[in-house]
Amino acid sequence: MGYMEEIADSLHWIAVTLWVGALWAIGYIAAPLLFVTLEDRALAISLAGKMFAVVAYIGMGCGTYLLLFRVIRQGVISFRQSFFWIVLVMLLLTLLGHFGAEPLLEAVKHLTLPRAVVEGILQERFAAWHGVYSALYVVQSVLGLVLVVQQQTAAP
Repeated sequence: MGYMEEIADSLHWIAVTLWVGALWAIGYIAAPLLFVTLEDRALAISLAGKMFAVVAYIGMGCGTYLLLFRVIRQGVISFRQSFFWIVLVMLLLTLLGHFGAEPLLEAVKHLTLPRAVVEGILQERFAAWHGVYSALYVVQSVLGLVLVVQQQTAAP
C-alpha cells in the first residue's frame, strides 16, 4: 500500500471519529450543559443551534468523504456493505435535520406574534419539530456508535 493510500485510510477513520465524536460531544454534553449553566435561555438556544449547525456541516463533509472513499476504493462491493448504508442514512438524516427540521424550528422561534399566541399553538409546533429533530439526532448518534464499533472489525 502506498503512502497516499495510507493517508486516505487514516482519513477514513478520522472522519468516522470526528463525525461521531462531534455528534456525541455536542448533543449529549455541550448543549445540555448550556441549558443548565446559562440563565439566559435565548442565549443557550442560540449557542446550541450554532453548535448543531457545525456538527451538521462536519457530518456533511465526513459523510461525503466516507461514501466517496468507499466507492472509489471498493467499487460496487461497497454497496453490499452495512458501513456504506449506515453512512448514507446518517448523511441523509443530517441533511434532513439541518435543511428540513432546523429551518422550521427557526421560523417558529422568530415569529413576532402576541405572546399568548406564541405560548399556545406555536409552542406546540416548536415542541413537535424539536421532537422530530431530536429523534433524527438520536438515530444518527446510534448509527454512529455502530460505525465506531465496526472499526474494530472492518477494513476500509
